[in-house]
Amino acid sequence: MIRAEKITKSFGQLQVLKGIDVSVKKGEIISIVGASGAGKTTFLQIIGTLSRPDNGKVTINGTNFRNLGDRDLARFRNMNIGFVFQFHHLLPEFTAFENICIPAYIANMTVPEAEKKARDLLKFLKLEERADHKPKELSGGEQQRVAVARALINDPAVILADEPSGNLDSKNKNELHKLFFSLRDKFGQTIVIVTHDPDLAGMADRCLTMHDGRIVDEEIRKK
Repeated sequence: MIRAEKITKSFGQLQVLKGIDVSVKKGEIISIVGASGAGKTTFLQIIGTLSRPDNGKVTINGTNFRNLGDRDLARFRNMNIGFVFQFHHLLPEFTAFENICIPAYIANMTVPEAEKKARDLLKFLKLEERADHKPKELSGGEQQRVAVARALINDPAVILADEPSGNLDSKNKNELHKLFFSLRDKFGQTIVIVTHDPDLAGMADRCLTMHDGRIVDEEIRKK
């Protein structure tokens, strides 16, 4: 599903990624761990098409997006990749329901179809009673579940999560961790998670450790 080959990335004189090679199978959940500054988020942004590598190739679901123009790249991202961030990035002027629908509208999904999918996701995530609430009226855990629903609305092949439970208390953190595996079981998504949380990292099928811009260790979890 995801193949990254010899990925390098520099910012000025600072080389952040130094030849990353990673393959992720369809339906696999991998975690990426490492100290701050190891290059984890930069790598996630590159496989998420938010940043372009200096060298190397990334293929997602058979598409090498390096040769896509900005317009085609934005459409590819909208249709194939869902993002969940530490800070939810919900639009404050819109309700939970409206926030979930926005990526579907961008993808030119019909309004009835988008609204039905949003309602189904709200039900799946136990947020039906919070649909008409704006982000400031939701708890941190509820906001993050809305962000997950927004990431799922276009049925992406891949979900990329950057410190998704970093701002949650223990109860909501545990619920979110279990949710990622429910999503894989129900929707078949491939999920890549950057995290400092050892519990979440330990639940993944594989855990990759980054140090100084390289993958230095890989641990396969026995299920």
